[in-house]
Amino acid sequence: MALFLLKRLAQGLLIVWLTTTLTFFLIHAAPGEPFSAFLEDPRATAAMRDAYRARYGLDQPVTAQYVRYLATVVSGDLGESFTHRRPVTSVLADALPRTLLLMGTAMVLGFAAGIALGTLQAARAGGWFDRLTGGAAVLVASLPDFWLAMLALLFFAGTWRLFPLAGFKDPTLSLSAPFFTRAFDVARHLVLPAGTLALLVSATVSRYQRAALIDVLPNAWVRTALAKGVGRRRVVFRHALRNALLPTITLGGLAVPALLGGAVFVEVTFAWQGMGSLAVQAVGDRDYPLVLAIVILSSALVVIGALAADLTHAAADPRQRDA
Repeated sequence: MALFLLKRLAQGLLIVWLTTTLTFFLIHAAPGEPFSAFLEDPRATAAMRDAYRARYGLDQPVTAQYVRYLATVVSGDLGESFTHRRPVTSVLADALPRTLLLMGTAMVLGFAAGIALGTLQAARAGGWFDRLTGGAAVLVASLPDFWLAMLALLFFAGTWRLFPLAGFKDPTLSLSAPFFTRAFDVARHLVLPAGTLALLVSATVSRYQRAALIDVLPNAWVRTALAKGVGRRRVVFRHALRNALLPTITLGGLAVPALLGGAVFVEVTFAWQGMGSLAVQAVGDRDYPLVLAIVILSSALVVIGALAADLTHAAADPRQRDA
């Protein structure tokens, strides 16, 4: 198990480095540069422009900037945000908890609902419930993230006014308000963005879970248990389901990058001030240190999600430990 873990960690570090390197050269090759509003101002002299570029190392060759950036990252310094004028770690410390709250809630709700729905579909394969919910799941899974988010925003926040329109919390709510009052306010703001992502996750998970359980149910040990008088519901939910969870466990690791991508559109639509909306702003502002830090953190989260899925899979199936 230790060798298995070391191999996965080495692969994860390589992926983070390759992703960061590719992003570094792509963002430097893109048109435009940081501080464009200042650098294009006719009142700024050539000396002022050169001094500004020299201050942030933008006057050096790209390869020299890359080596310098790697050295600062290895030392634990992610640099200073051009836009926010404060350390990148401080900016991420504000946004990361909100994204983790959004993604964590969406994953828990989405996988719980998807596993339950897929199990019910497999137990009634071919029936009206399977056909109806299966068609609905395929429809939901095929919808773009932002379009589903806009529909939720239009109906639940605009037309029916059941939930807040946007934001992370009510700006008029005092910080001195009771904890449960503030927690309830955050939960109300969380319902629509997390619900949108959870609905998309559950639609995909249900199809995988249904297919996996349908493969398990024809096994001889299932027929033997039924022949011994064990109730079908107990056989399906307590025995067959446990053997059909391995594909869903693998899907759990793959869901992290999908959720990160979906969170960008959802956060922007609902003005949820997390890493997704922060990344969009940073790219638009050519905030190189912030963009690269978000890429490093995002790829690290993907690696952690894949590693967690591998470890869980290896614990459930020892044959995977030698893979």
